[in-house]
Amino acid sequence: MIIQKKILGIVGIRSGSTGLKNKNIKILGDKPLVGWILSAAKKSKYINRLIVSTDSKKYKKIAEEHKAEVPFLRSKKLSKNSSDEIDFIKDLLKNLKEKENYSPDIVVRMLATVPFQKTKDIDNLIKLILQNRYNSSVIIAKAKQHPKKALKIVEKGKKYLVSYITGQGTDVGKKLNRQKYINDGQAYFRSNVIACKIEVIEKFNSLTSNKTGYLLVKNNDTVDIDNIDDFKYAQFLYQKNYKIKKKS
Repeated sequence: MIIQKKILGIVGIRSGSTGLKNKNIKILGDKPLVGWILSAAKKSKYINRLIVSTDSKKYKKIAEEHKAEVPFLRSKKLSKNSSDEIDFIKDLLKNLKEKENYSPDIVVRMLATVPFQKTKDIDNLIKLILQNRYNSSVIIAKAKQHPKKALKIVEKGKKYLVSYITGQGTDVGKKLNRQKYINDGQAYFRSNVIACKIEVIEKFNSLTSNKTGYLLVKNNDTVDIDNIDDFKYAQFLYQKNYKIKKKS
């Protein structure tokens, strides 16, 4: 007898975004931004419950129009700019356990701000856990620049530019040796889908453990929307990859 795993998809859309006001419900193409990730998640072969966490009644209505559950509103305390993501996820899980006696086996955290996530990638990520290869896994893409190129501004009486990694101003003017870059290993960034067994959250207070698996995807046509320039790029990608396909 095969026991079906309870796999919960969670999308968080708080209403107080500052980089781009109301970005989570801003219309991209033919639907609000959150509608894109909800559409991809609804097509998943494995996700059998999909919940949106929000502090807004307006956002709640939009999420429900896109076939997601919003069983309760998130507290304002957990909806600040400074709020830690893991806290609202743990609060959601606690409420589901207390009010419904529901506890998932696997949690899949997704973001509305990365609209063009593919369902097949979400499912392939979940499979890494279902096959017991990992307890947690993340979709990643190659970084376009090595993190050693990053700089930051520090203030020591005056403001100075230093290497973000070493904190040294002398490293700002050094050219990153390409051979060292290769030997150092390719850098990657999260493509903002994380899946984990419920035990990972309980044990590590995190969505990932110390042995986290990954699914590497191409980053040619990805965007993580935080400001108006990101959104304009997303509109360009929509025109390039989605609107044309609909007409053909």
